[in-house]
This record gives sequence, structure tokens and C-alpha cells, in this order.
Amino acid sequence: MTSRRKISLVTGAGSGIGRAVSLAWHAAGYAVVLAGRRGDKLEQTAAMAESSAGEWLIVPTDVSQPDAVRALFAKVRDTFGRLDVLFNNAGSSAPGVPMEDLTYEQWQKVVGANLTGAFLCAQEAIKIMKAQDPKGGRIINNGSISAHTPRPNSAPYTATKHAMTGLTKCISLDGRKHDIACSQIDIGNAVTEMTERMAAGVPQADGTRAVEARMDVRHVAEAVLYMANLPLDANVQFMTLMATKMPFVGRG
Repeated sequence: MTSRRKISLVTGAGSGIGRAVSLAWHAAGYAVVLAGRRGDKLEQTAAMAESSAGEWLIVPTDVSQPDAVRALFAKVRDTFGRLDVLFNNAGSSAPGVPMEDLTYEQWQKVVGANLTGAFLCAQEAIKIMKAQDPKGGRIINNGSISAHTPRPNSAPYTATKHAMTGLTKCISLDGRKHDIACSQIDIGNAVTEMTERMAAGVPQADGTRAVEARMDVRHVAEAVLYMANLPLDANVQFMTLMATKMPFVGRG
């Protein structure tokens, strides 16, 4: 890091990977904007900090809503005057039922959180990053193993995570002229609330159920911190970080 404090923003910061990354960035001296739908969860994240190295700004936000996203980034600009790093992490999934049984509302909820939200946040981040002095910044998108290979009955989640890869490439290409770098981290089975079910066994591609290996979410936080700390003339375009023994290729 340079001597100037980096200004960062994490969506979905109230739990899981977003919380772990927020705490790691704060401990490294970043000013961290915590965004998420539930203010109480964001407050809990901030209360977990073990040092006062960084700084917090809490902004409850539904990233699927354009007005809410614009208000979030206006608050960042008004408070700090710039933005160095965005971690597009917020997301949700639909019930694990056959594709033909999903409702439109269930599909749209996942698309809104996982894809539209990432796009809206990237838009607003780019507007700030290309206009600031010094210009530029970094956007890190949370992909998934599902950006490569689906689980059974996961059409909305898998479709949005495949789309995230395309969005990452577009941001990387279109952001070059503004010194904006874009990365994607594809995470497999970090220990969070979302993966608790894997400890009891989850459906596999061959129709069986199996317990899946998981890894400490700390490794994800450390990886994202590494990506964020790179100078803007270097970039981790894609990183896959997974529990070594989890099913991945062919999901079995």
C-alpha cells in the first residue's frame, strides 16, 4: 500500500465472504464502506474489528435498486472524495428445485442481486474512478466455481455467475483507458453461513448426496487483499480459490 489510505467499498458486507474481506481490508488500514441490505448486520461487521487501523462507513443498500446504488456512491464521494477499490460481492441464490418449477420472481431476485447489482455498482465506481485525481482504481468481482460448472438445480445462480465473467472482461477492456483494473475471484466452498449445508451433504451430479470439503474463509480474505494491494499496472484477471478436496470438474 502507498502512504495514502485506500478507500474501498464492499457489497454484501454483513456476513460471510463480504464480512471477512471487510475486516481484512480494515486491518490493513483501508477505509472500508460497508454496504448491504441490513444495517444491523453491517454494524456487527464493524464491531468485529480487532484494531483501529482502518476506518468504517456504513451505508445500508439494496444493490438491485438503481436509486439506492446511486445514493451509496454519492455518499462515498461526499465522504472520501474518491474510491480506490470496489468488491462486488453481494449475491443470493434461489431454492434448489428443478428449473421448470422456479417462479419468475425467484429468477429475477437472483439476477437483480448477483448481476444487475454488480453492473450498477461497477457503473458508479467507474464514474468516480475515471474522474478522480490520481485517476483509476480496481473492481474485484466475486464469481464462483459456478462461473465454470453448475450444481444440480442452480440455473439462476449459475447463469448470473457465468454472466459475471463476461462483465469482468468488459470492465477490464473498457476500463483500461481510465486506469481501471478488474479482477474476478471464483471461490469454492469457503466456510460461511451459505455453505453450512455442505457439512451435512448436498446433491451431486450423479444423483447422490455427499459431504463436501470446505476451507477457512480467511484464505479468501487474504487473496482478495492481495489482489487489492497490487499496483494498477498489474492485475489478477481470474483466480480460482477452492477447498482442495471439493468436487469441481464435473462436480463429482
